[in-house]
Amino acid sequence: MKQQGWQIRVRGQVQGVGFRPFVWQLAQARGLRGTVCNDAEGVLIRFLGDPGDLVTALRTEAPPLARVDAVELSVAVFEAPPKGFEIAVSGGPGAQTRVTPDAATCPDCLSEVHDFGRRQGYAFTNCTHCGPRFTILESLPYDRARTTMAPFEMCPSCRAEYEDPHDRRFHAQPIACPVCGPRLWLEVGGAEVPGDAIALAAARLKAGEIVAIKGLGGFHLACDATNRFAVSELRARKGRPSKPLALMAREADLEKIVTVSAAALAALREPSAPIVLMPSRGALPASVAPGMVELGVMLPYTPLHHLLIEAFGGVLVMTSGNLSGEPQVIDNAEAREKLAPFAEAFVMHDRAIARRLDDSVVRADPPAVLRRARGQVPGTLPLPPGFERAPEVLACGGQMKAAQCLIKNGQALLGHHLGELDDALTWEAYLKADADYAALFDHHPKAVAVDLHPDFRATRHGGERAAREGLKLVAVQHHHAHLAACLGENLWPLDGGKVVGIVLDGLGLGPDGAVWGGEVLLGDYKGFRRHAWLKPAALIGGDRAQMEPWRNALVRLDAAGLGALANGLFPAAPRDIARQMAAKGVNAPLSSSAGRLFDAVAACLGLCAVKQSYEGEAAMRLEALARRAKAAPEVHLEDDGAEIDPAPLFRAIARGSDPAGLALAAHVALAEAFAARARALVESGAAHAVALTGGVFQNALLARLTVEKLDGCRVLQHRKIPANDGSLAFGQALVAAAKLERL
Repeated sequence: MKQQGWQIRVRGQVQGVGFRPFVWQLAQARGLRGTVCNDAEGVLIRFLGDPGDLVTALRTEAPPLARVDAVELSVAVFEAPPKGFEIAVSGGPGAQTRVTPDAATCPDCLSEVHDFGRRQGYAFTNCTHCGPRFTILESLPYDRARTTMAPFEMCPSCRAEYEDPHDRRFHAQPIACPVCGPRLWLEVGGAEVPGDAIALAAARLKAGEIVAIKGLGGFHLACDATNRFAVSELRARKGRPSKPLALMAREADLEKIVTVSAAALAALREPSAPIVLMPSRGALPASVAPGMVELGVMLPYTPLHHLLIEAFGGVLVMTSGNLSGEPQVIDNAEAREKLAPFAEAFVMHDRAIARRLDDSVVRADPPAVLRRARGQVPGTLPLPPGFERAPEVLACGGQMKAAQCLIKNGQALLGHHLGELDDALTWEAYLKADADYAALFDHHPKAVAVDLHPDFRATRHGGERAAREGLKLVAVQHHHAHLAACLGENLWPLDGGKVVGIVLDGLGLGPDGAVWGGEVLLGDYKGFRRHAWLKPAALIGGDRAQMEPWRNALVRLDAAGLGALANGLFPAAPRDIARQMAAKGVNAPLSSSAGRLFDAVAACLGLCAVKQSYEGEAAMRLEALARRAKAAPEVHLEDDGAEIDPAPLFRAIARGSDPAGLALAAHVALAEAFAARARALVESGAAHAVALTGGVFQNALLARLTVEKLDGCRVLQHRKIPANDGSLAFGQALVAAAKLERL
């Protein structure tokens, strides 16, 4: 006999977070009869009984890792009335729901690892509130059979927990124990070493050795952070002379090495467990982060890490396990092949990693995401008002810090950090991510958005896919995409009016064919006008100018009438040839790049003048130097109404003798010049707010100074996604969606 009841559809991040047992408990308390299951759209609840406050409870009492976007109540018809309430088998494949990011070990699981019991000392302990999610997921819906936990058959004890609605591991798909696995071992020279892997690894680390450790999203290379010989050896082996090394420490040890604010501590404790930048106390060897005033530190975020760092009893370097320029290693066999020259031993396990994810990097004061990866993806971003009916769009991102973005159902999925696409393995990872996200999220784009630069690999890939699948192709100017990304993150409405964007970054192709990078734009999602820009300078040698700061300094000094100073600062450089190239425009395109301007200032002050060992080194050292300044000489850049000329800054450098003060002056002068142009547009009524975006605004000092100079204006900044090219695809997707609405 048919009977009328109710159906509730819950959308959002509701799979892999203990939502079904949560619903079961709500139903039991209310005497409801029916079922709850995962399916392609999220969680589906069908029941008989009074819904009462169930809809409210689903929103307000949801599990810690859940993110509820919508709760939809409708009438349902039952062919036969259910006798009780149960968790039903999940629906078929497909994806209209969100996948949960990996989450750091919860307090309950950590206590269990430390206490006497069957999981004492077990490196893979997890529950519905923590543990691996995205790094083990192979397809949707999220069930054990569709994860890399599938090969590990549950033992009777785990099965009992898994099937007990009162247990916190009820339907916890990665549930594990020492009986059913995964297992951990220490390996040397390709052979397993008998004994406790954690104790053996800790002993080797204490002895100054380098150990490769398999984590959630890939391998790390670890060594004693207080041992300058071990740190130097790691740098020498990896060919990484000065790039800052990430650290892992217990919370109790943090104050020994960094100054910890309340905001930084809160960020460290987030389920995403990112690397957090904090002021250094100078207690560790300078070789950990040469020239920097901040250290990047994370807390242990898996039971394996907790056990290891407790056994070690100190602070560890925990840097990405990879060959220079390549993606992080994730496979055991690949690790033995590629990391053997770096590490004396390996901490291995037999749970496969479905996809590589680097550690996320954030700053807490002020809040900013520098690298969006493990723990933060595949979380989604809501689209701003006006984009509710946006079609499905794939945005391909840029060449550097590559990441893709998919728009669907009012949400944007901004993919994880991939890296530089010139590297063959990174390109392979990019192609895998393209197929991976499309399959996981059942994405069928109507359009593909790409950067305006035709030679970017991501641009070519997007064009080829659009042609192959008959999709609309939308080319988006690089800095317009940056502006749109900042607007979108701040939920600026589609019809919210124009905003002035201060867009400062490295390089991006302008619609005029020139290389942009220091711009004041007036626009919105639909279009923009360029109102002011940094006076262009030649990029002598093209791409080489990005890695050899003296080239940028030479051009800027010559333009300021200081050629003799350039000769004295860079006596060994091929100055004559460089000047001829600049004069004739041979492999020396003009660029308004703010990033290259900072490189030039750094070179003049003796920072990385000949060559940078990693991208952004000169600018990062310049910011660190400026933070040490007690005062700065007054410098005002010249402005003819459109071009902002930095020549006065270089004349001040020629007169000055305090490098720290001059470094600070560079930051103040740039902030003042661009803020003045933006303020004028706001005060004239042409713009309603100012957006700060582009990779140069990851410089916290510059961002703070610019905000101060914009006092009284509404300022939009990045908080949840990177200001750099890691968010470029999000902006591309929004611009494409806005344009498609008008077609």
